[in-house]
Amino acid sequence: MTGDLIVNQLGGYRFLPGIEPYSCGVAAESGYEIVHATLARMLPWHEGLLAVRKYLEQNGRKRHALCGVELRCPEPHSFDGFGDFNRDYRLLLEEWQLLIDSMNPVARTNVSPVINPPAETMLYAFSYTIPSEQPPPTFVIAGGGELRDGGLGRELIVRVGETSPDAMSEKSQRVVEIMCERLACLGENDRLSTIDVYTQHPIRDIVSEVIIPAIPAAARRGVNWFLTRPPVQEIEFEMDMRGVRQELLVDL
Repeated sequence: MTGDLIVNQLGGYRFLPGIEPYSCGVAAESGYEIVHATLARMLPWHEGLLAVRKYLEQNGRKRHALCGVELRCPEPHSFDGFGDFNRDYRLLLEEWQLLIDSMNPVARTNVSPVINPPAETMLYAFSYTIPSEQPPPTFVIAGGGELRDGGLGRELIVRVGETSPDAMSEKSQRVVEIMCERLACLGENDRLSTIDVYTQHPIRDIVSEVIIPAIPAAARRGVNWFLTRPPVQEIEFEMDMRGVRQELLVDL
């Protein structure tokens, strides 16, 4: 991850480069704001993104306005399986000509529900830009798990194979560090509206001892806990965050 933000002029936002499947986060450009929309009824991811494109066009926005995607997968992938899915996902973005100099500008979270997981990967929510002169800037930070060095590989997982309270504390510390790094790069330290945690493990001590000390806004805003597993096997803890004014529930 680099601290240099890249402007997506057609989309009305700038992004923090990440890896091939997704960017690390996005922030609205001047004259725009980011809106977060949750689907009233989840759709298969490919069908769902086609519906999102239609929704954007019906609301006077081009496909380039899409800046965030949230998915729900049936179960955690192997690293190879995750790579296979990411290639199919990225191919759609390429077909839509959303990439910027071969970089993926769209932030993403992809997790697996513990209870009643879907039979296939589904679109849960998305974020997009609209014209707006309302300050301050809005932003979305992509999901991140307890991986060192911003890459993807089993050898990079913090305390791999361990789920003791001590191990989970260390894992969550790494994830919070990633969130704070991305927040600082986007330059929006005090504008958080939503903090999401994705894990099947207890989080009470993690919230009080790890998250709140590092992200004070969590004491005011609270933390949303999704009983889920991260999208790759042996990763145990994930977070994402955003700062938006508009939260919609849409039926596509």
